Amino acid sequence: MEKARQILARAPGVVLIEDWQQNRFPMPIDVAGKDEVAAGRTRRDIPEPKALELWLCGDQIRKGAALNAIQIAELLLKD
Repeated sequence: MEKARQILARAPGVVLIEDWQQNRFPMPIDVAGKDEVAAGRTRRDIPEPKALELWLCGDQIRKGAALNAIQIAELLLKD
């Protein structure tokens, strides 16, 4: 789990928000008007121990529609 959290924390466009002591996890307000996607509540899946469960929040108008289309186009233009 720690390695998964480290990967998420370093991933471009991802903000890891996870504080189990303070009960602080991603909320839609954390990413409203932002390009980043917030991730948190990471844990192992109970029936499948090699699987990861996590909570994601993103601004669906900004990231889900507009920015996502641009990022896909940029990737296609590279090739």
